[in-house]
Amino acid sequence: MTVRAAGPDDLAAMVSLEQRNLGADAWPPGLLQEGVEGRVPYATYLVAEVVSAAGPVVAGHAVLSVVADIAELQRISVDPEHRRAGLASALLDAVVAAARAGGADRLLLEVREDNAGALSFYAARGFVEVDRRRRYYRDGATAVVLRRGLGPACGGTDQGR
Repeated sequence: MTVRAAGPDDLAAMVSLEQRNLGADAWPPGLLQEGVEGRVPYATYLVAEVVSAAGPVVAGHAVLSVVADIAELQRISVDPEHRRAGLASALLDAVVAAARAGGADRLLLEVREDNAGALSFYAARGFVEVDRRRRYYRDGATAVVLRRGLGPACGGTDQGR
């Protein structure tokens, strides 16, 4: 498995991941296209590639924005067939590295309050709940806002977890 910067050739796979995994909350293809074509200067678009019998396949993606000292994980999505194989962890590690490289001292994200698997995943990686956003998702579900410090000033460490 490889995590790398996304490019225009990855757009179709990313659109498919969005639609399969995020349903009504999926980003429109045009928004993803803007990012993979480099027209969103504060954002980093990443893909996780696995090798299949037919060659490399994009099996996950992540989108990170960094503005000043705050990074936000906008998206992370892994194909259901490739879950529990370390792709989300590898994508998150790459996001943390990119956030630090961009000068961020904290990383924020939102997770549906009913997504116990994701909440557990992020808690195991040093994220803590800092807020809730009622009716955040299209279906009215609440988002849990999570935060992880990335540097000593925000309670983070230089550990790669």
